[in-house]
Formats: sequence, structure tokens, C-alpha cells
Amino acid sequence: MPGTTHVSFEEDGDIEHVKHQCIAVIGYGNQGRAQALNLRDSGLSVIIGNQDDSYKARALSDGFTVLEPQAAVQKADIVFLLVPDEALLTLFDTSIAPALRAGQTLVFASGYNLGFGLLHVAEDIDVIMIAPRMIGAGVRERYLTGEGFYSFVGVHQNVTGHAGDTLLALAKAVGGLRAAVWMDLKDEAVLDLFNEQAFGPAFGRVLLDAIDVLIANGLPPEAVLIEMILSEEMATTYRKMAQIGLIKQTQLHSHTSQYGAMSRGMRYMGLGIKSKMQATFEEIASGQFAREWQGKTAKLKFKVIRYFATRQRINRIERQVRQSLRLKIWEEDTFPEDIETLLRSPELKDDEDLRRLREMSEF
Repeated sequence: MPGTTHVSFEEDGDIEHVKHQCIAVIGYGNQGRAQALNLRDSGLSVIIGNQDDSYKARALSDGFTVLEPQAAVQKADIVFLLVPDEALLTLFDTSIAPALRAGQTLVFASGYNLGFGLLHVAEDIDVIMIAPRMIGAGVRERYLTGEGFYSFVGVHQNVTGHAGDTLLALAKAVGGLRAAVWMDLKDEAVLDLFNEQAFGPAFGRVLLDAIDVLIANGLPPEAVLIEMILSEEMATTYRKMAQIGLIKQTQLHSHTSQYGAMSRGMRYMGLGIKSKMQATFEEIASGQFAREWQGKTAKLKFKVIRYFATRQRINRIERQVRQSLRLKIWEEDTFPEDIETLLRSPELKDDEDLRRLREMSEF
């Protein structure tokens, strides 16, 4: 049986603990903007650290003082690092680490870089994690409605002895104490990656196969995509799962639906999905994926995978259906790189995954 999980709630956080400290939010993208606005609306002093780009312009229009990242870190007592994981490593080495001083608090929104040993913080700094389980727009919206959102939190370094109190105060200020589950930073990263690499692809494969079967049997593509995606019925079902439970929500469906789903569901047991997911879990937990993603080959492969993803049959079907239903048709992605040249590179020319993707693509 799992051990007891530590969960914190609204009443556990005291914003007064950080009331007189200067907070720098590094990065003003989706999460950066949402959390900065929430912190300020909670009565805290917030500045933004961002390079000179459109995000800086938006921060200025929102009424924030904006400094270069290094200057913002130097001025702050608490530093939120809200830039993408892959961009953070270089930024940390060039602008964050040189500006840190003993006793400051670093706040990470993900356990990825620390959990897999890709980034190291000086031992005289408090290091905490507040990882919202919500996109940036939702973080802001749920703060404004008072709902709050779930978050995963953890203390990685507690030099001052007050890192836990600081974490709870900040989590409350951003709206993340609807329920905050305490976790090891690596465990948070493993869970996040597993959702992206195991459940997500498995669900996507099932969805694509279902669409293929229905269209191959003569059902109109417009009706198929409305039933499977565009109606947002599945999104509503997911909300009900969250609200009342995975099994309980089935009672909201007709008896015909319940009987059909439960009686035919047995056919899909034993497909070997669990063993594939276990293999993916082990790749993630061992650090194999993190090491792979750090390498040059993965960056090249990513470019080719994205290209072939836009050439899958479902893209043509979706485009035709959107046109038929008078829905917005999004511009197709462009790829400046010569894909054929990349495929002939020594790193990729024998890659079996790319060969299969190419066979599944439409040209």
C-alpha cells in the first residue's frame, strides 16, 4: 500500500509570511503572466525579468516593472523561474546563477531539470517547487473566480528553515492551494512525462483507429469528427469524471450506453498496453529520456517527427471537415529545414521510428 500522502489546503498558507519580500517572475509567457498577476492581486510586490520582446511589451502594458533577467534576480528575494524547461538551462547558467545570493528562494514550476540532475543550485539557496496542474489561462481564471487549482509542491533545499512556510504562502498567493500534493521533484517530473508519453499517445492511437474504422465503413467524416471530437462530449465526460468519479459518471449515460460500454469493454483487455506503459515509465524514471532529449540527435529527430505529423491522413480529413462545417481552418505549419537532407544524416538515416512515420504520411 502507498504511504500517507501529505496534502495542504487554503488554511495552511499565510501570505503575510512573504508580504514584504520582492518577487521576480522570470518569463512572461502563459504561466508567467498568470502567476505574476495572481501574486500582485494577492498584495505582493512583483517585478518581471524578461528579455526585450513581445512578452516584455505585454508585461509593461500590464503595469509591471520589467528588468533584464539578471537584474531582476539581483533585486528580488524570491525568484519564480517560469520559462520552458529546455530554455531554462542556458538562461540559468548565463543570467540566473551569477546573480543569486545566499538566502534567496528559487521557485520552479516543474521538477524536470532538478529531478534529473540537469541543473544544480548553490547550497545556500532555498529551492521549492509549485507546479500548477492547470494551463496558464486556467491559473488566472480560477484565481479570479476563487475556485483555485490543484498543484504539486515540494521543498528541494531548505537552507533558511522556512522554505515550507514560503512555499505555502506563495502557493496560496497564486491560487494553488485548492489542494496541493507534496511530492519529490523527480516524482513530479516522472508523473508529468508519463502522462505525455504513455497515456497521451495510447489514447491518441485509440482515437485515430476509431476514426479510421468508422470512415472506412462508410460513415460521413463530418459526423465521425463531430461524434468523436468536435462536439466536446468527451471533454464533458472528463469533467464529470473529475467531479463525481470515473465509474460514477457512467450513470449519467443511458442504460444502453452503460451496457454496451461495459459488456464490450472486456474485448479490449489484454492488449499489452500496460507492459508498453511500464517500459515507458522505466525509460523516464531511469533518466534515459532526459539524457536522450539533451542530445543533438533528439533535436534533429524532433524536427522530422513534427513534419511527418502534419502529413498524417487525419490532417487532410480534419481540413475537409472543417471546411464543410464552416469552421476556422488553421494555417499549415511551415518547415524551413530540408527534411530529406535531415533524413539522410548519419544520426537519422537508420531510424526505424522515422521510417514508419514516413510510410504513414501523405505527400
